[in-house]
Amino acid sequence: MNQLTLPNPINASRVLDAIEKRKCELSLYEFIKTFFFILEPGVRFVENWHIQAICLHLEAITRGAIVDDVQYNRLVVNIPPGTMKSMVISVMWPAWAWIERPWLRVISVSHSQDLAIRDSIKQRRVCTSELYQKYWPHIQLQGDQNSKQKWENTHQGFRQSISAGGITGARGDMIIVDDPHSVENASSDTQRNSTLRWFSEALMTRTNDPEKSSIVVVMQRLHQDDISGHIFENDPTFDRLVLPMHYDPSVAETTRLGYLDPRTEPGELLFPERFSERVVSELEISLGEYAAAGQLEQSPSPRGGGIIKSEWWRLWDKPDYPQCGFVIAALDTAYTEKSENDPSAMTVFGLWSSMSDITPSSFDRENNGRSVILSSDFTSQIDSPQTIMMNAWADRLQLHELVLKVVKTCRAMNVDVLLIENKASGHSVAQELRRLFSFEDFGVQMWDPKTADKISRVYAIQHIFSEGMVWAPDRKWSNIAIQQMSIFPRGKHDDIVDTISMNLSYLRKNGMLSRSGERNQEIEMELTSPDNQLPLYSV
Repeated sequence: MNQLTLPNPINASRVLDAIEKRKCELSLYEFIKTFFFILEPGVRFVENWHIQAICLHLEAITRGAIVDDVQYNRLVVNIPPGTMKSMVISVMWPAWAWIERPWLRVISVSHSQDLAIRDSIKQRRVCTSELYQKYWPHIQLQGDQNSKQKWENTHQGFRQSISAGGITGARGDMIIVDDPHSVENASSDTQRNSTLRWFSEALMTRTNDPEKSSIVVVMQRLHQDDISGHIFENDPTFDRLVLPMHYDPSVAETTRLGYLDPRTEPGELLFPERFSERVVSELEISLGEYAAAGQLEQSPSPRGGGIIKSEWWRLWDKPDYPQCGFVIAALDTAYTEKSENDPSAMTVFGLWSSMSDITPSSFDRENNGRSVILSSDFTSQIDSPQTIMMNAWADRLQLHELVLKVVKTCRAMNVDVLLIENKASGHSVAQELRRLFSFEDFGVQMWDPKTADKISRVYAIQHIFSEGMVWAPDRKWSNIAIQQMSIFPRGKHDDIVDTISMNLSYLRKNGMLSRSGERNQEIEMELTSPDNQLPLYSV
């Protein structure tokens, strides 16, 4: 009688391990869920769509996806801090990519080498974990190259950590740039520009394969001209995944992979289980308006504007400008043709009132450097003063071309007074104007802000905007000026801002753009000041 031979009993544990292993190999998101406990023991993994969105794009890069006939390997991710951005991109992604491509050479960069090393150590902790080694034992570390700053595996793949600015000599297949600016450095023009030069001139040349190697930048926005802003303006090869704390349908963009933020309601939170409305509100208060706009909403200026909000400008929708009794222009000089320097800029403002009897004859114009002397009844005529931006431009010009353009603008706008900032280049322009065009109707005055810095000067005219006294036409050039004003002081350029503050400060200090109540109070204070009081005793 033949014995029945039974198959080996199925090992349920091994089957489950095989299924779990395969899920991790197929999905970066599943890999993160599975290995999260190694980095955060005792902490529950909170699932959210934004993690899946990031993983989707990183998987496409790892697998060499082709988009529009080009390999998909450049990505910028802008996302608030505390949303697992570093864990997903700087730690888990390279550990996952090594499963099938252990020879990949990974370079991680941060504004601080300590932060880059922190994430490198976390990846090593994942790769040397019991579970990782159980699933993928072919990933072993080299004993002779296993420092915190750089460590290798037995397939010649490595992970190297450096600080922004120190990539000379290193080359990689995956370059991860995680928070290249610190909050402090991003506010410094010198340090921010140094980081930008390093990124464009050094890092972008350090890939092993210029066509296939990947570069991923992940950061919160800190300035309009931070590395993200630089990439968006200058490098179309990068895809962009922007995930603000609150959903704004007006700025939501579809990535090249066809991904669009799945939120539908304006203001909907990004990660409500971790960042509730209460938590976000507390963050906004602690960070302040500018920092909250950049770090939380991924916009380097607060929505609607910063010191001067866009909504404060009033729209002039008539074809002709109002009848202005006084026209003033301001010039910020930086004559040069070099594109890396700031341009010269000029804005023109006209002043008018609800009363119609203000005419150019209400004041004496300056000629050849003499100051304007307002007639005694000029300011008293202004019942409800208003001003309108009539012209604005910024251009990189040599001295002679700059002078000709300024004169052309003054003639076209019937300018009465031209203000030029009191600095070396400004004196050169003023001298040329007086030498060649002293016969023109407009007068030239040097404007000295004294010790007031640029931010203080804009704050000094903030109330003029907030009270609805400033108008602008709906034209391309005015929209550019309004945009630059709204993002100040976080913008790349502030030349137009300087001219606007010069113009409005002049009008205010001369009593031409103050409210009637404010002017009456000024007059009353002047009359009651010690200098104007009668002596107590005859002298």
